[in-house]
Amino acid sequence: MGHQKLRLLWRFLVFLILALKILSAADFDPYRILGVSRTASQADIKKAYKKLAREWHPDKNKNPGAEDKFIQVSKAYEILSNEEKRTNYDRYGDVGENQGYAQQQHHHFRHFHDSFYFDESFFHFPFNSERRDSTDEKYLLQFSHYINEVVPDSFRKPYLIKITSDWCFSCIHIEPVWKEVVQELEGLGVGIGVVHAGYERRLAHHLGAHSTPSILGVINGKISFFHNAVLRENLRHFVESLLPGNLVDKITDKNYIRFLSNWQQENKPHVLLFDQMPPVPLIYKLTAFAYKDYLSFGYVDLGQRETEQMSSQYNINMYAPTMLVFKEHIHKPADVVQARGMKKQVIDDFISTNKFLLAARLTNQKLFQELCPVRKSHRQRKYCVALLTGEGEPFQKTYESFLAFASANTKDTVRFVHVFKERQRELAGSLLGEDIKPAESSVAILERRNSAGRIVYKTLASVWSGSEENKFALLDFLDRLRKDPSLLSSEAILSDLNDELAPVFFLRWFYTAVDYWSDVWESVLHNNWREMMPLLSLIFSALFILFGTVIVQAFSDSSDERDSVPSDKEEPSDKDRSNEANFSKESTRVPKKGFVEVTELTDVNYMSNLVRLRPGHMNVVLILSSSTKASLLQKFAQEVYTFTGSSSLHFSFLNLDKHREWMEYLLEFAQDAAPIAYQYDEHFLERDYTGYVLALNGHKKYFCLFKAQSTLEDEKLSDEGELCSPSGDTLRKISLGSGAGHIKKKLNKLSLWMERLLEGSLQRFYIPSWPSLD
Repeated sequence: MGHQKLRLLWRFLVFLILALKILSAADFDPYRILGVSRTASQADIKKAYKKLAREWHPDKNKNPGAEDKFIQVSKAYEILSNEEKRTNYDRYGDVGENQGYAQQQHHHFRHFHDSFYFDESFFHFPFNSERRDSTDEKYLLQFSHYINEVVPDSFRKPYLIKITSDWCFSCIHIEPVWKEVVQELEGLGVGIGVVHAGYERRLAHHLGAHSTPSILGVINGKISFFHNAVLRENLRHFVESLLPGNLVDKITDKNYIRFLSNWQQENKPHVLLFDQMPPVPLIYKLTAFAYKDYLSFGYVDLGQRETEQMSSQYNINMYAPTMLVFKEHIHKPADVVQARGMKKQVIDDFISTNKFLLAARLTNQKLFQELCPVRKSHRQRKYCVALLTGEGEPFQKTYESFLAFASANTKDTVRFVHVFKERQRELAGSLLGEDIKPAESSVAILERRNSAGRIVYKTLASVWSGSEENKFALLDFLDRLRKDPSLLSSEAILSDLNDELAPVFFLRWFYTAVDYWSDVWESVLHNNWREMMPLLSLIFSALFILFGTVIVQAFSDSSDERDSVPSDKEEPSDKDRSNEANFSKESTRVPKKGFVEVTELTDVNYMSNLVRLRPGHMNVVLILSSSTKASLLQKFAQEVYTFTGSSSLHFSFLNLDKHREWMEYLLEFAQDAAPIAYQYDEHFLERDYTGYVLALNGHKKYFCLFKAQSTLEDEKLSDEGELCSPSGDTLRKISLGSGAGHIKKKLNKLSLWMERLLEGSLQRFYIPSWPSLD
């Protein structure tokens, strides 16, 4: 009897929970919340969501119910922007937490007696992340929101993101610490995000989060994981470690003048924070990162003796943090703020009003667009007064007078800038016309009309010298311009300005390489090794195959050389002499390793192999005699074998016994490389040209010369035998030698000469016409 009552009680409890579930789902209508019809397209849904999100965002709407309304709008958009969740809601009235729940209701009740079944979506236990903590709701991230908003914003502030999921007991454990850290860091300017791995699996996978809970940081679009114990100090140090180390300089009495004097080189205002804390406050580092493109930041520790001179010079209060901003004048701050509790809002307001110099130099297009914004309406006109001047000491007085005028006439509708004409030639040419005088400075007033580069402008007729007449004329024109904008009567289309401060190509390449390798190292250290195993396996397999192939090929080549290349000291055998046929022009066998096809240059093939050789082709001709033919051909083949892969090279040999006059005629045009005596003197037949190599270009009528290496005078002659030949007397000293080894040495270093031939670095000897080969 008691067991039956207990069963009835459980049935009633399940029915009650089911009824509450249905009523809760009925109250939540995403179509009604977004104000769209059930047939609305995705474009209409997105448009309605953006409008409501702007209206009910807690940062803009201070209504007490704004946060709850914003959460409902986000949840409604999450359902209707996902086609699968939208279909489930249209069919079953389900809001995306338990798909097809209506179909499973009967299943739960039918098996109630057999198996007591509960699921998380049915009962919503306390560790369900969606019901556990409503403070995470406003930080929930979706994939599109992360890509389009968080990543671009991470170049201005770091983001701390938590990855959580349902049924995550560890997530409950770190929740108090996370709340405390979020409350502290968000007030300092750190972005906060929460990703539900169950609902946003694509984003969790994109972030590389494979377990929950996980905490990671995003800065400059890069992801870094937190790997320490979840404590307040550890998370604070983690966020601080994300920031670059060179954001804030430590300033003392020794270097403050140098720091403040860099305003002209960097084209930025400089900010100094005076405080008694030895480490730089995190809020100041975050501010420096947010405004790193506009200002340079320095920190002064008032607790050090090395800062007493600065404190006295600028009259610093020792008991409250003080922030000074310096512009063109380093001895007098342009603005000061002092407060005991330096809040982020106070710092942002102070920095945003002092982002630019009084008369900043236009160094790139981005700065030009910010200093001279496009006119949005007739009531929001922004005029730029530009001084077009030169660099150096001769123009310093002109610039200082312009700066003094800008300091005395600071107004919201006018910005003062200056331009170096030599660095921005296109801008100077558009404003001054073709008559640009480098020694003169001019003033132009312009207004940007659109982002495509269209401007209206007026260049003052008088040269700007800084005189009182110049200042009165400019002031009078600005007064008349406020009443009559049509005074800007000229128009022009400007191209983008040159980026004067951009690093050189090598530095850009170096920084990119460093960032790439740091990302790779971070991935290797912190990524999931189980997912990286296929990639690592593929890399090591490719390396094993590559090195294995190289090693096997190296051993194969060395064994072939030992088998095929005889020692120079060995006399040629009868078998070697019989291989002479391999170099004959009639050879028609298939080439093999070590084989080079060398044809004899005769009067029969002279025209086709030289005179009518195709453009870009060359014939490499070895000079030999009947007695040196076998030895020189064998050595020649060894030296030029590695170059036989080039289709533009042809190899031939010329018999000196038959064509000595032809050789003598060619060498007359290479007197600086191989000077010879009169052609028909008494030593005509004694000159030994065996071992010479000619590279003949038949189309362009020139040749390159390789001189045979001397074997009698050793190292006394030049090591480079390419384009320098001994005198006529020396030629008579070079003899054939007593053996084939000496003959082969004549072609030593021929392979080096061939490399220079292919590089095109050899000297060329031109000839009027090719002589006949009789």
